[in-house]
Amino acid sequence: MKTSTAPVLVTGGCGFIGCNIADALALRGNRVIVYESFARSGSEENAHWLKARHGDAIEIVRADIRDPEKLEPAVARASAVIHLAAQVAVTTSLDHPLDDFAINAAGTLSMLECVRLANAQAPVVFASTNKVYGKLLTQEDVRRDGNRYAPLSDALAAGVNESSPLDFYSPYGCSKGTADQYVRDYSRIYGLSTAVLRMSCIYGPRQFGNEDQGWLAHFVIQALRRNPITIYGDGCQVRDALHVSDAVNAWLAVLDNVETVKGRIFNLGGGIRNAVSLLEALGLIFEVTGERPQLSFADWRPGDQPWYVSDIRAISSALGWRPKVAVADGLRDLGQWLTLRFGESRPGEGFEEARA
Repeated sequence: MKTSTAPVLVTGGCGFIGCNIADALALRGNRVIVYESFARSGSEENAHWLKARHGDAIEIVRADIRDPEKLEPAVARASAVIHLAAQVAVTTSLDHPLDDFAINAAGTLSMLECVRLANAQAPVVFASTNKVYGKLLTQEDVRRDGNRYAPLSDALAAGVNESSPLDFYSPYGCSKGTADQYVRDYSRIYGLSTAVLRMSCIYGPRQFGNEDQGWLAHFVIQALRRNPITIYGDGCQVRDALHVSDAVNAWLAVLDNVETVKGRIFNLGGGIRNAVSLLEALGLIFEVTGERPQLSFADWRPGDQPWYVSDIRAISSALGWRPKVAVADGLRDLGQWLTLRFGESRPGEGFEEARA
């Protein structure tokens, strides 16, 4: 790894998680190259926020991950690469599978080749997803417990662990799963210092959530705007939610200890203690916003998991990391940021900007 005077490259660094990681790196004294295509709503605003807070410590490169002529020079002068640039929605992948593959799979391979050929000492930490495990459980594999599903198998008492079989489901799952395995293999075959984080339901400030991605932020925004919310499925599906501050701490812990964990894959989510169903989350959001949205229900979407909770014991054991922010507290933090960001008036035009 290069000296600390060399910047850390964060691809997708003006996205929700990327800008929070870039901010944390700059706060601790790292220089940061933010590599961003600005394809997603909110990324321009996040770029202005980073520059306003950190000035010249943040360098922003406006470029696509599929452009090796711009990517290679950025990789060549980096001390490390945090790779979050991606197409992030299952629904978009269903409509545009070739673009999804080109960004997520081919774009990641291009990035790895840039590292291998131009800066093989730079560690790479990659943002994967729980979608690599596929649908995982069917309705026959879960039971209804109040407003949530629970798995019938005792083997899932601590959540889904990293030894679970990969079963890509949806073009998004295929493209991210392909990239996930390439990142791991470049450590085994070429000796690069890589690590993979399979993330589950990260939420918090600077998230401009919408119906397709960032569902907790989308629910809060809709509640504040007094708009109806569509639930795909019955709302009893369960996810483990992780506040972005906890996620950032995990990313930095992996980066700082990459020689210890290189070649490894970790699940990164809130774990069993932060598991929540969609209906339970809406109850918590009502407590935060004072607004109870009108709900409508639609068919399940392809690849939707009735239950997914990350087993986070591996990353906890390897790095001593654990989530600190409970879901209720995290949603309160998100609600406060959204209210401050868009003003006190509601519903109002201002909330339109939060939709991607």
